[in-house]
Amino acid sequence: MKKSLICTLLLGFFTNPVFSAETIKIALTGPFSGGSAPMGTSMRDGAKLAIAEINAAGGIAVSGKKKKIEIIERDDEGKNERGALIGQELASMDDLSGVIGTVNTGVALAGDKHLQEKGITKIITPAAGSASMTQWSKAGVKDLSIFRFAADDSIQSAMVVEEAVNQKFTKVAIINDSTNYGVSGHDDLVNQIKKQGNKLEVVATEKFNIGDKDMTSQLLSAKSKGAQAILIWGIGPELAAVSNGMAKLEMKMPLIGGWTLSMSNYIDNSGKNGNGTLMPQTFIEEAITPKAKSFIEGYHKTYNVTRIPSPVSAAQGYDAVYIFAAAIKQAQSDDTHKIKEALEDLHDPVKGVIETWKHPFSKWDPANEQTHEAFRRDNAVMGKVLDGHVVFANESERQRLIKNASK
Repeated sequence: MKKSLICTLLLGFFTNPVFSAETIKIALTGPFSGGSAPMGTSMRDGAKLAIAEINAAGGIAVSGKKKKIEIIERDDEGKNERGALIGQELASMDDLSGVIGTVNTGVALAGDKHLQEKGITKIITPAAGSASMTQWSKAGVKDLSIFRFAADDSIQSAMVVEEAVNQKFTKVAIINDSTNYGVSGHDDLVNQIKKQGNKLEVVATEKFNIGDKDMTSQLLSAKSKGAQAILIWGIGPELAAVSNGMAKLEMKMPLIGGWTLSMSNYIDNSGKNGNGTLMPQTFIEEAITPKAKSFIEGYHKTYNVTRIPSPVSAAQGYDAVYIFAAAIKQAQSDDTHKIKEALEDLHDPVKGVIETWKHPFSKWDPANEQTHEAFRRDNAVMGKVLDGHVVFANESERQRLIKNASK
């Protein structure tokens, strides 16, 4: 072998690690396949859109150098055991700056403990139920590296109950799936009914499993007991089976539930039977601001679609990346521990597609998990399914989001 070729190979061997060290490694995790895939893929693709914009601008300035973001993708398939394995793998990476993602509550419970043990900074988005954060306050964890960027279930359940009360209903049925997310959502709904003065009587409580296609028995129970509305909490295409079952049984009552009712696999599988379904949203696919218009058009063009499978997920993934990037810039480091400290005290506002984020997180207080929750009630509106799309249910809330985004 010629000497020049040997030198070239050796040079490549030694320079490749240096090149790698010049990037900032961020993992994107979520269900990129399976029933929760519309949420996971939309989050991932929204995040990648933001990363592409940052990298195209030269990257993030850190200690006098511009560093581009390197993406590590992991599909947890919405399975708890996969979440645990991915958590262990990512926790073993010494050069990982952070993690963004997770949809399913059980996945977060199984995997995040490994990241927390190593102090790896993670922003949960677009979902995961209340337990994904309350587990840490209940355990009295003194220093937490896990943050969440989503409207938590206490916000959503409060809005669902408020909607039912405002529509003058007095009797409701609660139907939820049997996952950690569905069970915790049921508990949140019951707690909110109590908090709001027990104006609703829960006449039926029913469950369904992932994969169920026939909801007749659950719906007949609600109908026979005089339910005027159904409050629902679930994560997959089974939600459409509920709407289709209601139409078959000629149940005219409204369906009101968690934000996952905005997913494409609910809207497409329920068809016209989904019209009128109500759910909390943090982003609706409408160009209400120049930033929203640019984001929507960019997503459509990049991924060759005419509708985002889960607009909430995509927008939250996009904004989460920019918030994480702001923390890196403020910390002037890609060290995950320093990024965590910066996230707890971001100095400069971050212009997002949902709104301009001002100090979204604060120093962790185990007595108050809201310190690591970015969203508040004002960040959410009520959405409504109409002919294959989610639209604003109330014009006043549409105007509020426009105002929030322009601040």
